[in-house]
Amino acid sequence: MFDKNYIRVVAFLTKILAYNILDYEKEFVLEWANEHPDVQVDFNSIELHDDTVHLAKGYDGIDYRQRSKLTDSPDLYKKLHEYGIHQLALRSAGVDSCNLDWAKENGLTVTNVPSYSPRAVAEMTLTHAMNLIRHIPQFQKRMRQNDYIVTGLRSTEISNMTIGIIGVGRIGSTVAKIFKALGAKRVLGNDIKENDDYRDLVEYTTKEDIYKNADLITMHTYMSDDNYHMISTDQFKQMKNTALFVNCSRGPIVDTDALVKALETGEIAGAGIDVIQDETKIFNQSFPGAKEIPLPVYTKLMNMENVFLTPHVAFYTDHAVKNMVKQSLDDTLLEITGKPSPHRINV
Repeated sequence: MFDKNYIRVVAFLTKILAYNILDYEKEFVLEWANEHPDVQVDFNSIELHDDTVHLAKGYDGIDYRQRSKLTDSPDLYKKLHEYGIHQLALRSAGVDSCNLDWAKENGLTVTNVPSYSPRAVAEMTLTHAMNLIRHIPQFQKRMRQNDYIVTGLRSTEISNMTIGIIGVGRIGSTVAKIFKALGAKRVLGNDIKENDDYRDLVEYTTKEDIYKNADLITMHTYMSDDNYHMISTDQFKQMKNTALFVNCSRGPIVDTDALVKALETGEIAGAGIDVIQDETKIFNQSFPGAKEIPLPVYTKLMNMENVFLTPHVAFYTDHAVKNMVKQSLDDTLLEITGKPSPHRINV
């Protein structure tokens, strides 16, 4: 015999579909679902694109994270609207995979997770910086060749260095705190809007001043059309030939070809790269036994002894992943139940 009360509950069950859930995210999706027994949370391992948008039909809300664009046309957003979906929740701070205008035109409110863990990215920035400052990649190459001579690789101490931070937001300000605590000689900062709360951490100045004077330059900006190739040939030419450059923000803000040339010609002394343009061609994939990878410029960087690389993992800590998953699902539930999320970005 059917339980009528049970049937009624199921009929009114809120349904959320989470796209592209990776193995390391599953435990937090299941944890959130257990905390919300009145919500049905389904997930898959595929990205949201034109050929997969139909999977969203029948759901009340959508949650996703990916580094490739959703689509090159507004049709995907129109279909979501036709399915009765009114929001898109991103499990990331970056929103460049989504066309905010097309979303808004089709009644879709977009949310992101702006502060999943500034410390996670800041700590990775420090990791890159220290590997470059102490010449770890060069020493490791020598040691692999049984060469234990240290000549030519003397380090500079942070107390004698000027640090330049481009993008002084949640992450950039956390990076500033770390370098201030480590006794950096100066910490310069540049942002579109100068935040009075951070004036005790950074000396606000122009980008050009940072290029000219910083011993280590680290990027912490968002991705937008205005920021595309923010750092290219002209910017590298302005930097000291002893400067170290770190990017743990977004890949396309740096012209990769210009970076490689600057390293090859000695315009800068080294680079730490966690993100890179066109990274979706290789990151989260494996190429065992392959003679080449689909991003040849990355092979060039791997073969440079003054470069330290990680595959877009600055965010990858238990605390950060948990926050990304749970906050995005919280935002999804808020929006589909008529309560505005505090993380709306296209309204």
